[in-house]
Amino acid sequence: MEAQKPNVQAAPAAKDNKKNVPGIKNASWVIIVCACVAILLFIFWFGNDMHFDEDGHPQNLWGTIYKGGFIVPVLQTLFLTVIVLAIERGIALSAAKGKGNIAKFVSGVKACLAKNDIAGAQALCKQQKGSVAAVVAAALVRYQEMDANTVLTKEQKIATLQKEVEEATALEMPALQQNLPIVATMTTLGTLVGLLGTVMGMIKSFQALAQSGAPDSTELSTGISEALINTAFGIATGAFAVIFYNFYTNKIDNLTYAIDEIGFSIVQTFAATH
Repeated sequence: MEAQKPNVQAAPAAKDNKKNVPGIKNASWVIIVCACVAILLFIFWFGNDMHFDEDGHPQNLWGTIYKGGFIVPVLQTLFLTVIVLAIERGIALSAAKGKGNIAKFVSGVKACLAKNDIAGAQALCKQQKGSVAAVVAAALVRYQEMDANTVLTKEQKIATLQKEVEEATALEMPALQQNLPIVATMTTLGTLVGLLGTVMGMIKSFQALAQSGAPDSTELSTGISEALINTAFGIATGAFAVIFYNFYTNKIDNLTYAIDEIGFSIVQTFAATH
């Protein structure tokens, strides 16, 4: 007679996924808003007459940035997008981590499992909250179901428990990694757009030098300013994007490791006690 399969219910992590990892679901709106802010800054602040003399020469840094040309608001859009998404991911991953220290939470759950105190482990999950706690809570619910199940074999119960941990983890991972691919794209895109602005600025400079007679110093300085300003914005955008991407990727790896560690402990405890 074929063994009866357990009635698999939706994991608690699936229901609470939005609460565990808050964040911006559609990053395209962030890019649009940042573009609007960058254009307004470029026109009404950097291009304000108070930053230039009567001959149109920049009197301060803001005027010099304006001389960077139309590539400047593009680079500012990319830069602001990186900053906004970095803040958004920081808030989201902080919520995903939960209220307490992850290492202490892992140790506490493992101690409860060693004493076969499932209720105590569940209480720790409710107190901790976040993605790690959501995965553990889903696994503990399935743990109790398998403990009460008298139909399945031990191997089937262990396999079901492992599957529950994997499914709960899979539900949490997309929310943890959300918007990070956009930040990763900015590492290259910011540098390339900055390089484009640099080349365009140098073209203007060489055009000023190529004029017959004495070169136009205004055109020459404008081209050099455009090249250097765009280079600076491009490098800054790429640098910030790399730093934030690697930092948050490392945080996600630590959360994943904690989930794997507790999931392994739950499965091993069940195998050892049944």
